[in-house]
Amino acid sequence: MSSEVKEVFEAMPGAFLPEKAGNTKALIQFNLTGEDGGKWVVDVADGKCQVREEAIPQPDVTVTMAAHDYVALSKGQLDPIPAFMGGKIKVTGNVGLMMQLLQWFKRG
Repeated sequence: MSSEVKEVFEAMPGAFLPEKAGNTKALIQFNLTGEDGGKWVVDVADGKCQVREEAIPQPDVTVTMAAHDYVALSKGQLDPIPAFMGGKIKVTGNVGLMMQLLQWFKRG
């Protein structure tokens, strides 16, 4: 497991902007592929963000992408819209929720 991928996920609660998420509840499954990949869940509820390394059976949205692309995205080095349109990011479930999620965290 890459320490960089783990660091990005562990930093998410600190980068969370609860005023942007409002009272939204969301379970987001991240399936990261390739070297340093893994499965992570971002759980947003009650103005809080929790992250854990696991796979869940029924997330609201599932995001599948290469681990190195996820790290680049989190650092603001990869624009999510062209990456999604170009197939680097695959989203199943509530795609609208994924678009909102981008606004809930400080990036870069």
